[in-house]
Amino acid sequence: MKHNQPSRRSFLKSATSTAALAAGGSLGSLGALRAATPVHQGGGQLKIGIVGVGGRGCGAAVQAILAHKENVLHAAGDAFADRLEGGLDGVLETVTEHGKKEQFQVPPERRFVGLDTLDKVLATGVDGVILTTPPGFRPLQIEKAVAKGVHVFAEKPIASDALGVARVRAACELAKQKGLSVVSGLCYRYHDGRRAIIQRLQEGGIGDILAIQGSYVTGELWSFPRQPQWTELEWQLRNWLYYPWLSGDHIAEQHVHTLDVMAWMKRDVYPIAAVSLGGRQVRTDALFGTVYDHFSTIYEWEDGTRGFSYCRQQNNCFREVNEYVMGTEGQANVFRQTITGKNEWHFADKARDMYQAEHDEMWAAVRAGKPINNGEYMCNSTLMALMGRMAAYTGQRITWQQAMQSQEKLVPDQLTFEDMPPKSEVAMPGKTRFV
Repeated sequence: MKHNQPSRRSFLKSATSTAALAAGGSLGSLGALRAATPVHQGGGQLKIGIVGVGGRGCGAAVQAILAHKENVLHAAGDAFADRLEGGLDGVLETVTEHGKKEQFQVPPERRFVGLDTLDKVLATGVDGVILTTPPGFRPLQIEKAVAKGVHVFAEKPIASDALGVARVRAACELAKQKGLSVVSGLCYRYHDGRRAIIQRLQEGGIGDILAIQGSYVTGELWSFPRQPQWTELEWQLRNWLYYPWLSGDHIAEQHVHTLDVMAWMKRDVYPIAAVSLGGRQVRTDALFGTVYDHFSTIYEWEDGTRGFSYCRQQNNCFREVNEYVMGTEGQANVFRQTITGKNEWHFADKARDMYQAEHDEMWAAVRAGKPINNGEYMCNSTLMALMGRMAAYTGQRITWQQAMQSQEKLVPDQLTFEDMPPKSEVAMPGKTRFV
């Protein structure tokens, strides 16, 4: 990814949120949230806002527009002006190619720059908001959107620490009471082929599941070289992947997709504990902040199932993104949607684009007054990833209860461009303490 505006084609293909922070404000309690507002139903225009106009955010904006002829992009915000304008230029170009130019309605007065852009976008009267900023700020953003009575599309993961997960869980419960949709960027749940094979696995297609191998081993991702005019905070925000307080580390930011599928096939029963090996072997330069470049994690389920989870971001190495499942009556290759053994099966239908399917289903549900709420699994799958990170960082076996009750607080209550970012050090197993 270059430092100037991203390719418009990357918008529709990217599954990784690449936007900058646009949260700001202080963290309020859910008890102070406003009363429920009316839920949009039926025909007519739906006004959609976006906060975080990077590659994934721009892709989501296009997909929201393409989901219905009366969906309009109404307002946008980003921490940085170059990201905002470059991203919106790409969105406009892409929707124009699809003959949807009239659905792009973001004049200069509804384009916001800074750390308080979420508040400004919500104040324009949007019906729904797309949140594609660094995950560390997702809890505050989801809380504010739900408080405002606004439907939410939130990229994964939904927090960088367990305290943030708890906040999102509470906000999603409130969204249910208000009749608001909260749709997660865990896009595999919206892939037709994966839905089909997961249903078969849940129904005993390979008998009892004994073991799951989940891999997300890939190369290095983008980074932006430091500019002399940038503060330390701006440097970290622009390179947010490499700071656990912003991204949760890549076991959460990227590998959460794989972990989510592993739990999904277990009927959303989550593991009771994790042990993990991890570290920085190749990406040791300061350019890569303080995250690890590999994790190898064993997840333990109460019924005896073991999940063997591998993720790596190193160049010139073997790459694979897949889940293999071993059962008492066969095996499954989830990526290829194939079952071998007693019940041979292969998904032969054509699958929709899963990124577009997320938005097709979300905005159709909003219009039908039948809200979708992905809150439970998006919170639990994020916690599953964070549990693996806790185990790797500390070198300890971490239980689900320990992870849920963790008091580690990575994200400050308030943040301005004049502030220094939270102190961040490379975790050392056996020395870093569980909090």
